[in-house]
Amino acid sequence: MVSFSAQDIRAAHRHLRTEDPVMKAVIKKVGPFTLKLHRNRLHALIRAIISQQISTAAANTILERLLDATGGNSFRTTAILAHDEDSLRALGISRQKCRYLLDLCAQVETGELDLSRLHRMDDESVIETMTRVKGIGRWTAQMFLIFSLGRLDVLATEDHGLKTALMNLYHLESLPNKTTFTEIAEPWKPYASVASWYCWRSLDLKLDAEGLSL
Repeated sequence: MVSFSAQDIRAAHRHLRTEDPVMKAVIKKVGPFTLKLHRNRLHALIRAIISQQISTAAANTILERLLDATGGNSFRTTAILAHDEDSLRALGISRQKCRYLLDLCAQVETGELDLSRLHRMDDESVIETMTRVKGIGRWTAQMFLIFSLGRLDVLATEDHGLKTALMNLYHLESLPNKTTFTEIAEPWKPYASVASWYCWRSLDLKLDAEGLSL
């Protein structure tokens, strides 16, 4: 499975509406599931590394500079590896992220990280493989599973946005710990990715559990 199908989303909607009244209200307010997958896997990982701890606008600017510097409309490992840390630093990339990018591209180039085969692996195998790359942790791998591979049941319990959404929607006094998060999300299985997307969207629309604007 490399993408969300209409059949999967219909099944997810039925399940989530039935099993979780809070999610039922959020789905009603947010509307259709419109997530579009990032098909270019290398681009998705480069974006994930560049975007760490900086604003979306800043990340977009650096990505455009990197594309210009490597001479193409899409990223190529050989073009990035032709640059050293200093030339990448000149584009506004931190030294640490330069090392992450070069390690990523080197592993892709040698086949140690075979992006074309990841869709054949189960979720935990993808995470284990990806986290061998410097700068890619479990959270980044989980986002890749959702936004690039279209996996339906990924639960990123350390995602700050999801924690905030759960605190708002389920009227918690503070951000949930992993145990509380997992208990709340138990009814979402096997569609945790879809439920997570709706939680993120609830932050955009500032929803409470009844679907009313806060």
